[in-house]
Amino acid sequence: MKRLKPSSLINFVYRPIELVSDTLERKLGMASVVIISLSAMLGSGLFVLPALAMLDMGGGTTPVAGIWLAYLVAALIVLPGALSKGELATAMPSSGGSYVYVERTFGPLFGTIAGLGLWANFMLKSAFALIGFKAYLVVLESILGISIDIEIAALILLAMIVGINILGLKRIKKVQTPIVLISVIFLFMLCMWAIFTMDLDWGVPFSKAAFGSGWQSVAQTSAFVFVAYAGVTKIAAVGGEIKNPSRNIPYGIIISLIISCLLYVSISIVMVATLDPSGYMDGNKASEDPIYIFAKEVGGSTIGVIAAILAITTMTSMALAGIMASSRFPFAMARDNLLPEALENVHPKYQTPHLSILLTGIAMAAAITWLPVHDIAKLASGFKIMIFIVINMCVIVLRRASKTHSWYNPDWKSPLYPYVQMFGIIGGFILIYLMGSKAIIGATACCIMGLLIYYTYGKSRANPTLTPWRTVRTEFTNSDKHEREKRWLVFHTAAAKHSHPDCLNEGEFVHAMSIIAPQYDSFHVRNMFHEIDTNADGVIDVDEFLEGIEEQIDEQE
Repeated sequence: MKRLKPSSLINFVYRPIELVSDTLERKLGMASVVIISLSAMLGSGLFVLPALAMLDMGGGTTPVAGIWLAYLVAALIVLPGALSKGELATAMPSSGGSYVYVERTFGPLFGTIAGLGLWANFMLKSAFALIGFKAYLVVLESILGISIDIEIAALILLAMIVGINILGLKRIKKVQTPIVLISVIFLFMLCMWAIFTMDLDWGVPFSKAAFGSGWQSVAQTSAFVFVAYAGVTKIAAVGGEIKNPSRNIPYGIIISLIISCLLYVSISIVMVATLDPSGYMDGNKASEDPIYIFAKEVGGSTIGVIAAILAITTMTSMALAGIMASSRFPFAMARDNLLPEALENVHPKYQTPHLSILLTGIAMAAAITWLPVHDIAKLASGFKIMIFIVINMCVIVLRRASKTHSWYNPDWKSPLYPYVQMFGIIGGFILIYLMGSKAIIGATACCIMGLLIYYTYGKSRANPTLTPWRTVRTEFTNSDKHEREKRWLVFHTAAAKHSHPDCLNEGEFVHAMSIIAPQYDSFHVRNMFHEIDTNADGVIDVDEFLEGIEEQIDEQE
């Protein structure tokens, strides 16, 4: 084996992974997990997307009724990412979500790209909700006979939401869950009303013509509606407050995904069975208020007004929570020295990342002012698919590197590994390709922006660490370097668990060697320790460790 000097690893910094915090009260059970996850999903996916998806599946010219299948296929592609996120969350139950998983697995470069992608996804999803607010406000404007500048009203609402987030009024966030639940119950009752009181044409959503040009149309629209499931794994970000996280996080994510899929599929079927897809169009464009049209058809004008009011309330609450979530990504990246330090600053009075919130609000204002609603939905879906692909990759890399990176020890593991993850990765790439040039351009722009930010700002400031991705990569490209870096990491992992993080005693050395060279018995390893500890002080530092075991193992070989 080629000899390497201990100084060859001097640029690496050992950073232990956050353990579960004991300061947070674990008070969220399974029901709370499911409700929080559903409240992050159900909103624009029901109130805005259906008519846009009908037109998208029809090729942009003629709306078709088979969108229920697109929602179902999208859920199947989401499932691997949801399972992977459940596993990652039980390994890092208080770490803070997808950005941290990606950054800890692949390092700061990938973390920068993922952080920007997550920020863009949540920001665009919130902008999409405000566009829904605008559409349903138009309905109330015509019904009440008043004149409202819709664009100005949306921007005023955005400014209020930004202000509320800066003020840190946490109680308002708690209102989101009952609002969404009331909206879902209303839609469910509306569907039941339609089924029992109207003459529905069940052949419409299941006919051959309902699926446009076939599987390609279904797959393309599945990619388009992917944003409807964007919040399925949001609960992982508050893993430190969940009781029995090894059970409640993964199964809560799976249950909420199943419930949301059933809602999307069943409601979209009843909508097109009640009213032909052409009824959800506004001339040559898809209507952005399909639930109002559906409710008015089923229950008349009064029920339509109730639906519009619920839609406005739901969209507002989603935008409120969305800005809060998206603004945390620039904040976390600044904390890791990947973005300017100013974004990490918190307001001296309200203790919120006010500059990060303002940045997110400005980006949302630009999106709702200049981007068409169809493009916003497509970009948001594209970014989310990209993140789910990377999350699946994280599990594959971490499983492969777990012997060296022993901190990765999830309490719950995704079934059918790695086939589930490979299905999610391949399916995600297919969906991005089928979405067309705009989604690909959006994902590429995010990657280029991440590269520019990292190489012009973050690289010189981020602490270089031995990531699981580097461990897996060097395993195949440079076996000597892989083995030495593995030993370096095992040393620091063993030492960090004790009060003397710069050296190992005999017992810790035995534990480290059980990972590095499990073929040696404890008697042999203890003799090896005393051979390496030349000054007989009872401990060895990292240089003694690396040089000593290299000499000892080389002699054995």
